[in-house]
Amino acid sequence: MINKIVAIQGNHPSKLNPLTDTSIFLANEIQNKDYKIFYYDPKDLSVINSKVIAKGFFIKFDYTKKKIFKILKKKKLELIKCKFILIRQDPPFNLEYISATYILDSIKNKVKIINNPTSIRNVSEKLYSVRYQKLMPSTIFTQNIDEIKNFFKAHKKVVLKPIHSHGGNDVHLLTRFNLNFVLQFIKKHDHIMCQKYLAKIRKGDKRVFLINGKVCGAISRVPKKGSFLSNMNKGAIPINIKLTKIENKISKLIAKDLKKDNIHFAGIDFIDQKLNGDINVTSPTGLKTLFDLSGINLAKTFWKELRA
Repeated sequence: MINKIVAIQGNHPSKLNPLTDTSIFLANEIQNKDYKIFYYDPKDLSVINSKVIAKGFFIKFDYTKKKIFKILKKKKLELIKCKFILIRQDPPFNLEYISATYILDSIKNKVKIINNPTSIRNVSEKLYSVRYQKLMPSTIFTQNIDEIKNFFKAHKKVVLKPIHSHGGNDVHLLTRFNLNFVLQFIKKHDHIMCQKYLAKIRKGDKRVFLINGKVCGAISRVPKKGSFLSNMNKGAIPINIKLTKIENKISKLIAKDLKKDNIHFAGIDFIDQKLNGDINVTSPTGLKTLFDLSGINLAKTFWKELRA
């Protein structure tokens, strides 16, 4: 019989914000069904004698306590003893991340891994959106300085994004073309995403939650005064909203495609009814915030769709 264990591959719980963190929210929900939570960092993943082993700890989460988590027992665990493994660490999508997906590939037929390690390796969070460019603001992916210069001339205000980062980190609004700055940005990030700036971001974006091919809910995030970043870790304020018909139609299309690509849980973003090109499949966030705003508990939906 498979143990009722859920392993979470993620950043250490002490680094997480319990008020907003989705990993904690998902873990707390499955604890209510008598599952044990085992937590480990990707760097503590090994293959020993053909067995996939993680060095980590069993942990208990409790929203009623000031310190929300308690480490119960440190342990090395063979991961095929788990019922589920959640891949929940933040990008960057670097070689450590890729190595972890290859290691987990070797056991994905023996334990349910969410999201599928092959799929998150193949579904680039920015480049996956190439197929949806007609639904997006004008966008290019390049590291060619002439292409970026021409794009800036056409649009005057351009947002530069690293392809493999997260959480609004290293995202810049270019309002005048600074050759040296752009060259340094390319040197640091290689291929980058350049996108026409949409002024309505000041009124907020919309984060849509996709679970098992279904559109399950959404929130809006309004940037703090003086900022164009809608990430809550950058000070944006969440509000409860509904999707427009256009946003719902696009969301259903992408949800269907992601399910075909074995992605169980994803988050996509809209600005002014246009897809902004961030297809979050590695560690989507926002479920706890949606619950606090609306009472809708998509952690229940997440586990129900996995039949946990």
